[in-house]
This record gives sequence, C-alpha cells and structure tokens, in this order.
Amino acid sequence: MEIGMLWFDNDRKASIPNKVEKAARYYQQKYGVNPDLCYVHPQMMKGENGKGQGSRAKAEGKPLKIGKILVLKNEKVLPDHFWIGIRNGKE
Repeated sequence: MEIGMLWFDNDRKASIPNKVEKAARYYQQKYGVNPDLCYVHPQMMKGENGKGQGSRAKAEGKPLKIGKILVLKNEKVLPDHFWIGIRNGKE
C-alpha cells in the first residue's frame, strides 16, 4: 500500500477487530471503496486472534484477517494508529 488513511483509536475497551471494522466503515464512506489492508504497530497485535484462526494461526505467525481486511504488523505505525487502504500487490 502506497497511499492510505491514518486512523487513530485509543479506546481501551474496544478490540482490534472492532477498531479495524470502524476504520474500514469510515474509509468506505469517505472514498467509496472497501479497504483490504491495514497496518498496525506490532505491540497492538499481542493476544489478538482473527475469527476462525484460533491459537494455531497465532503460533504460526500468520497475519490477522478481519473480514476481507488483511492486518499486518509495521513498526513504523504508532500504537493506537491504523494505516488502512488498498493493497497494491506487493504485500
């Protein structure tokens, strides 16, 4: 992803999937397309599992998938921030 939207959400009660879904809804409303990629700080992924992926996916180090959105770790993204957009084929 070369261009995306930066979303900030520091709600401690909401899960990562809920935050990504909220950011994706806003992205779709603003740009008219559904995002399929989101980068988050690695620290935010601790203890998170995608629906249906279970602990096996976490143990294997597989990326989190929330609906059709692939969630990847990126140390350049600050904690509580989500860089969300469209894949360009390099991810």
